[in-house]
Amino acid sequence: MAFPTMDVAPDTGDTAWMLASAALVLLMTPGLAFFYGGMTRAKNVLNMIMMSVISMGIVTVLWVLYGFSLAFGNDIWGTGSGGLLGDPGQYFGLKGLISGNYVAPDGSTPATFIPLFGTIPATVFVAFQLMFAIITVALVSGAVADRMKFSAWVVFTILWSTIVYFPVAHWVFDFSAANAGITNEVGGWIANNVKAIDFAGGTAVHINAGVAGLVLAILLGKRRGWPRTPMRPHNLPFVMLGAGLLWFGWYGFNAGSAVSSGGAAGSTFITTTVATAAAMLAWLVVEVVRDGHATSLGGASGIVAGLVAITPSCSSVNVLGALAIGVVAGVVCALAVGLKYKLGFDDSLDVVGVHLVGGIIGTLLVGFFATATAPAAVDGLFYGGGWDQLWRQAVGAGSVLAYSGVATAIIGLAIKFTIGLRADPEDEAEGLDESQHAETAYDFAAIGSTSAFSQSAVAVGKEA
Repeated sequence: MAFPTMDVAPDTGDTAWMLASAALVLLMTPGLAFFYGGMTRAKNVLNMIMMSVISMGIVTVLWVLYGFSLAFGNDIWGTGSGGLLGDPGQYFGLKGLISGNYVAPDGSTPATFIPLFGTIPATVFVAFQLMFAIITVALVSGAVADRMKFSAWVVFTILWSTIVYFPVAHWVFDFSAANAGITNEVGGWIANNVKAIDFAGGTAVHINAGVAGLVLAILLGKRRGWPRTPMRPHNLPFVMLGAGLLWFGWYGFNAGSAVSSGGAAGSTFITTTVATAAAMLAWLVVEVVRDGHATSLGGASGIVAGLVAITPSCSSVNVLGALAIGVVAGVVCALAVGLKYKLGFDDSLDVVGVHLVGGIIGTLLVGFFATATAPAAVDGLFYGGGWDQLWRQAVGAGSVLAYSGVATAIIGLAIKFTIGLRADPEDEAEGLDESQHAETAYDFAAIGSTSAFSQSAVAVGKEA
């Protein structure tokens, strides 16, 4: 992708919205840390949170060095070579992007120009896309809770970001059609050649992370005692807080992907809200019918399932389509989280059932519910467009699933047979907070205390 230098100032409204959107997406990672942390046992909550936090540090450094260039640079093998990988040297260290001044309206500023992406500074686009890379890695961690060595997670973060996420982002994210003056001649084969619609990351983020989580869970093996021993969430308020922060931040994720503060941002804001609400309600209905009660964990999980499913389709559906996608995601994901018990893989925090399944649902349903009246201007099967868009969505989803699955298996096996993936049995029994970080989240009261509060705290500690 070439970022031209323009002799005009960036649009202040668009720039302000995109800076806010980047911050919103970054907030999603601490939100995810609370969501995942609350779902683990008390002895592993800090380790779970740290797996998200460390991704914020590692991925940021990799992104500004070569990650952005791999994802958004011109194809390394030149025009016509398929759009598989950006040139890592083109923007190494963000060279050529951190420079220049805006031209003042009164002409008082010297005419040295800054690279723009459409109507915003290129640096703002770099920051916005960085936040996507961070949370995609963090999402994987939910599948490996309670048993993966922290050192192995650090190595995995470096390798998986470089080998899997950055190239897949190059395939999927191509905003050239929506930004006049920006030409991506050679990047993005899924977006440009297959023409699959993935507005904000159903494939590059959720399918990608979901299948990676599945592969790592299989390589690590089951938690000791699973599924016979109850491993209930230790802090459901944390889970609800995390779900709320994710919903809040997701407006930057989806509406921010319009890369402007115009009509597309407004319509994606509405479809995101509608689908999320519908999915939460649908998940709770499934719980009531199946189990006789609606749970807070189910409500939080339904929220995330709806957010995941509407991510690829938020720009291509109307309100009725968003409602339908939310309902389907809520029902199917609520049922899918039980697959791990039937198939025997220990996906600790339901990354597969929510993110992989939800990402596939949202990506494929574009082929049914897309309407040309939405910003994407494509008709799906239910609006007279035939099967054309559906097969494109299937190819996009299947390609990311296959590549991420194979590449993650290679990375995971390489780590397993070198430094090792899994913590020692003694460390798992003690808890990864203590063994991996020399910390504990809670100081439980002594058993001899007569305080009702301290007695209950000890009981929780024993169960955890």
